[in-house]
Amino acid sequence: MGEELKQKLFKNKKTGWEGMSEEEKREIYNYAQGYMDFLNKGKTEREFVAEAKKVAESKGFVDVLKCETLKPGDKVYYINRDKSMYLAVIGEKSIEEGINIVGAHVDSPRLDLKPNPLYEDGELAYLKTHYYGGIKKYQWTTIPLSLHGVIVKPDGEKIYVNIGEGQNDPIFTITDLLPHLAQDQMEKKLKEGIEGENLNLLLGSIPYGSEETPERVKLNVLNILNQKYGITEQDLTSAEIEIVPAFKARTLGLDGSMVAAYGQDDKICAYTSLTAMLELDHVEKTAVCILSDKEEIGSMGNTGMESHVFDYFISELLNKTGINRPNLLDKVFCYTKMLSADVDAGFDPIYASVSDKLNAGFLGKGMSINKYTGARGKSGASDANAEFVAYVRKIMEENNIKYQVAELGKVDIGGGGTIAYILANKGADVIDCGVPLLSMHAPYEVTSKYDVYSAFRTYKAFWEAK
Repeated sequence: MGEELKQKLFKNKKTGWEGMSEEEKREIYNYAQGYMDFLNKGKTEREFVAEAKKVAESKGFVDVLKCETLKPGDKVYYINRDKSMYLAVIGEKSIEEGINIVGAHVDSPRLDLKPNPLYEDGELAYLKTHYYGGIKKYQWTTIPLSLHGVIVKPDGEKIYVNIGEGQNDPIFTITDLLPHLAQDQMEKKLKEGIEGENLNLLLGSIPYGSEETPERVKLNVLNILNQKYGITEQDLTSAEIEIVPAFKARTLGLDGSMVAAYGQDDKICAYTSLTAMLELDHVEKTAVCILSDKEEIGSMGNTGMESHVFDYFISELLNKTGINRPNLLDKVFCYTKMLSADVDAGFDPIYASVSDKLNAGFLGKGMSINKYTGARGKSGASDANAEFVAYVRKIMEENNIKYQVAELGKVDIGGGGTIAYILANKGADVIDCGVPLLSMHAPYEVTSKYDVYSAFRTYKAFWEAK
């Protein structure tokens, strides 16, 4: 009797793999393979957006600026400076009645080149870097690294760089002290063991020219770059070169149940929302997918969500569906619903002390819903209202999608944030809804393939809800 009552009243905390058929497992593994392949092609925001554009156009999406009018069923996109992207499927109802948004970000913690990066010391050539986003600096030493990005010349010529990913490419690394000489270093606090100014990328060691020539190793590196790309040192001042791990996305575990990859925060939610949108045809409310930039550094800048470029995109939809008028944009946002699609800190038994186990997201148990994020006293959180939480629960339960309602660690430990508050400030109902992740912001992050597929199903169900 007590067991029956428990089954009725208690939450179902079983893993999603429990009782799964082999056919269902194959479907999940196949989807995860597509995800890993995409990650290997799109390690940076520019690369991710370029790949997203290709697959979107293959599914019938067109640039909104090329459309004179829009009608229900039309599929459009807008790309903002090659680093963020918005997609939409026009719904049967007027946009005036609100839209349904799933918003993710495609930037990830990394190292960027400084404006004047190249130097020689000790007859070795290096590139100076400036880290981007919240990283543990020691994790970026002694691992294989690759160079990705673009160099733009004053005449407008763009040169794309991708070195370190190909089988025959050289890789790069940041050196560290040998233990024998690191006694002073190891006495320091973990966060001070490696200084940001010492995250310098080892680039080359062969000199060029006679001994009388100064900085011969640097000269040889520049000569190689000039021959390969036709650039000079001055051209590096107008470049955006990112240094990312050269690791490939791989299946993790003897059971094949997990994904290990760089940049899963937040490309996992970006990929799952993108592929969910590509499967939409006719929706009741206009469906919008956000692939934003700069989230890891506060969403500032003209490619971040704090910019008004997203408002411009929605205004274009209003104009081209023929219903725009003054102040209508504000009304649209006030009737809008949004899933802020960003990762959650998965429960890690090795570091259990930082989590409240009753309010943590676990790998393999489906989507993590965060009613609020923020830090300590909910600082910086948008805090979804109970009515919207219930609305999202209804979608998940009606579609038999496993979910867990969680927080980002213990109350006084720390916290984090997403783009949720930005759309909430415009008047939308927003809640964070993403995938639990281990080793967040590390060069290699871990997720469950079950949760990856759950994200795809969740975002599709959200857009298709009546």
